[in-house]
Amino acid sequence: MKDSAIYIHIPFCDHKCIYCDFYSIITSDNISTFLKSLKKEIEYLSRLYSEDRIFTSIFFGGGTPSLMQPEYLKEILNHLKKYFNFDENAEVTMETNPGTVDKEKLKMFRDAGINRISIGIQSFDEDELKFLTRIHNKKTAIDTVHNAAEVGFENISVDLIFNLPNQTKEKWIKNLETAIKLPIKHISTYSLILERGTILNKMVLDGNVKMQDEDYDADLYETTIEFLLSKGFYQYEVSNFTKSGYECVHNNAYWRYKDY
Repeated sequence: MKDSAIYIHIPFCDHKCIYCDFYSIITSDNISTFLKSLKKEIEYLSRLYSEDRIFTSIFFGGGTPSLMQPEYLKEILNHLKKYFNFDENAEVTMETNPGTVDKEKLKMFRDAGINRISIGIQSFDEDELKFLTRIHNKKTAIDTVHNAAEVGFENISVDLIFNLPNQTKEKWIKNLETAIKLPIKHISTYSLILERGTILNKMVLDGNVKMQDEDYDADLYETTIEFLLSKGFYQYEVSNFTKSGYECVHNNAYWRYKDY
């Protein structure tokens, strides 16, 4: 049997962050229509790709999957398992934004079959969160991680962004220090890059925001690697660091050129 992975894109968001170029829509009008269409696509693709394959990961990305009700993702999972063969220990990840989930909703997601959670914190600094137009604050971000752990999520990852305009090395290290004190097993760190068509790109073109240079970006990246290695997180991919045994199965599927 050939190991493979499945990615499900949930495009719905409550607003568009200035740096994001992923496909997303700021509406709830088509949620039920999208689910019907997704089910049809699952059925169609299963006829092409289900034989001689065992699926070891499902990844719900977005958009904001955690904006959905847990029953919505459970319905998708049940449909996937009806048409594809899954490893009994398959990793099921959901991208989650602080501010879209409380403790009860997190528990319901876990009960629905999600066993790994990736929390898009991006920063613990209030000014940086405002600049990035995130809907949460530092407290909400920290509470979300603790709530996830308390309802039974053992495999918790957080996303952070570095090289923001005017971000000092000290401020970035403080973000990392805050993250590693939390009950997490995995950290994804991404350099802020300009993507064509984003609000941030227009802000830079209009002269309202000045990005930091590539040398400074590289310096922050090296600082990130050194810091996380010293704290027991090893680097297994360009942007991903993990405690031993908690590498993201889905990330590795991409990284090792497996089918998805």
